[in-house]
Amino acid sequence: MNTVFEYTKGMTETELHYCPGCTHGIAHRLIMEVLDERGELGNCIGVTPVGCSIVGHQYMNIDMIESPHGRAPAVASGIKRVHPEAPVFTYQGDGDLASIGTAEIIHAAERGEKFCTFFINNAIYGMTGGQMAPTTLVGQKATTCTDGRQVEKQGKPLRMAEIMATIDGAVYVERVTISSPGDVRKAKKAIERAFEVQRKKLGFAFVEILSTCPTNWGLAPDKAIEWLRENMMEYYPVKQFKCPEEVK
Repeated sequence: MNTVFEYTKGMTETELHYCPGCTHGIAHRLIMEVLDERGELGNCIGVTPVGCSIVGHQYMNIDMIESPHGRAPAVASGIKRVHPEAPVFTYQGDGDLASIGTAEIIHAAERGEKFCTFFINNAIYGMTGGQMAPTTLVGQKATTCTDGRQVEKQGKPLRMAEIMATIDGAVYVERVTISSPGDVRKAKKAIERAFEVQRKKLGFAFVEILSTCPTNWGLAPDKAIEWLRENMMEYYPVKQFKCPEEVK
């Protein structure tokens, strides 16, 4: 009998603590699948900061380190310079990367640091209870903007992929979603390209992954997927912004 699917080797057997319908688990699995298929599980190093994924080391069966809030790119920069041949990545949420961590991510990209960042954008602060994030959509409600985000008060949401694409050192920038089986396959290819950019030492690679947060959105998992596709994908279009010829 042919095997059509099996447990991802890079994942531990620890039960995920993420809420039902949360797409962190899918993102974890895709990264580990890519590393396994590339034969890089044994020498890869991941960095997770503060956020829902702070315990990612319990699920991703590779060498991992936790960083202070927003500082994962700084930590990853040091690790990559000490271990230039090891695949290194950061796994960061929007409340981390797009808020307290903007200095670190911008300057790591500007320096052309040769690691990957996987940016999980669910338009809300998840771990701390649903506060407005830099990526919260206009009109979207949160505990700190109960009437919905208003442009005149909180400004417009940050489009991080578009910002990163303006930086010369960021040579690969793509936004994907994992809200359908087809999208999951495309996201996996983007993750693979990011690691290939790193292997070829071309520069910094950034993949934004549109994700759901059913609990803090106040929606059932299936409705959260619908909301993402109807609202987030309009403001945050799925798109490849930059890609070196060497990995196309």
